[in-house]
Amino acid sequence: MKTVVEPQQAVEPQQAGSERSTRARVARLVLEHGPQTASTLSARLGLTPAAIRRHLDALLADGLIEARAQRVYGQRGRGRPAKVFAITDRGRGEYVQAYDDLAVAALTHLSDTLGPDAVAEFARSQVATLEARYGAAMSAAAPPDRVGVLAGLLSEDGYAATAGPAPGPGAAEQLCQHHCPVAHVAERFPQLCEAETEVIGRLLGTHVQRLATIAHGDGVCTTHIPSPPVSTRVTPAPTAQKGSA
Repeated sequence: MKTVVEPQQAVEPQQAGSERSTRARVARLVLEHGPQTASTLSARLGLTPAAIRRHLDALLADGLIEARAQRVYGQRGRGRPAKVFAITDRGRGEYVQAYDDLAVAALTHLSDTLGPDAVAEFARSQVATLEARYGAAMSAAAPPDRVGVLAGLLSEDGYAATAGPAPGPGAAEQLCQHHCPVAHVAERFPQLCEAETEVIGRLLGTHVQRLATIAHGDGVCTTHIPSPPVSTRVTPAPTAQKGSA
């Protein structure tokens, strides 16, 4: 019996370390990309559904993630909404510092090697994924509802966003993000905030102005939004017609 048990005991620490490493990768994906379904995580990591469920159950038990029903915009099909898994405050606190340090180091290297324009290009490529995910819901929303819809989408991704009338005269609105997952990185690289502001404007179909950011020491990221005309649509810029200048 000893010859059978001893090799098994020698491997167990390695197996436990591999389990912890994979579990951390699952949590980081949820942290970096927002709420995810089990099937999405399974595809991203190349794991079986059973393996993903095992890791999700462990993260749920540790309070690092939480399960919630996926919000559906527009007409919903039959059946229950898909379940998504989102990072909790405890999970964010456990993983965000190491992630921030790595991100700052990577962007510093990128800036030193290729210049600040390369950081801006990287920032735009990152928020482009957010714009792609939000695009359908934003296009389906009526113009007066878009700021509220965007606040809901951002909240699902961990930004704790709210929408309401802007102070002062006029019909302007205000989008407030009470949490920023990349605040410590954006403090060093404001290109992240600038790229995000550009995306907010495109999603809402109007010019917006960032008034305050958590990265710059403000308590809330605040974006001022003039109310767009009723006819405003969220669409890419039109291509030039044949024969035009």
